[in-house]
Amino acid sequence: MSPDEKAVRYEMAKLGASLFNRGYSVGTAGNISVRLSDGILMSPTNARLCDLDPDRISKLDLDGKHVSGDRPTKEVFLHQAFYDTRPDTGAVVHLHSTWATALSCLEEIDPNDCIPPLTPYVVMRVGAVKIVPYVRPGDPRSGELIRELRGRYAAILLANHGPVVSGKSLFSAVCAAEELEETAKLLMALEGRKVRYLNEYEVADLKRRFGTAENF
Repeated sequence: MSPDEKAVRYEMAKLGASLFNRGYSVGTAGNISVRLSDGILMSPTNARLCDLDPDRISKLDLDGKHVSGDRPTKEVFLHQAFYDTRPDTGAVVHLHSTWATALSCLEEIDPNDCIPPLTPYVVMRVGAVKIVPYVRPGDPRSGELIRELRGRYAAILLANHGPVVSGKSLFSAVCAAEELEETAKLLMALEGRKVRYLNEYEVADLKRRFGTAENF
């Protein structure tokens, strides 16, 4: 194992514990992964994110074949689909965080942009969020649904399930997942009230000055 891979394994354990301890993941829900030059590291199945053992984290080759460590999460298809359709993706975070999951259960949301531009940081770090139809957890069709998007979204919501967020690094993917969750919380808190969203000019100005999710 290279020093770089060892460092990534410890970062996964550290950030996984941070997500769990702050309530972004409960029980064995949620999974994270990082792409390496020779494969993909992924949290194991039935593992709490606060209990990840760096030496037992699953490793897959770039084609998705399990090569070492504990058996990977059954949601491997979600992660693989992002890596295959978004070449700059370095990490993927899938959570069952409360407010984003609540949003994924609502019928009357825009399926092509279910996280509207409420704050500047959701525009910069998350971007447009597509909701994809419900399939049972672990069903390979979840990966197929993401592949059909052809890499146009850095983050999606799985209907009645929760968010999946990609980033250039694990740190950026975690930050984006946190931003999505907090924005979902704001949206739910403001539901039924007249809300001022950022307008097209303000969104364009943010993208011009700071870039979008692809830059983080």
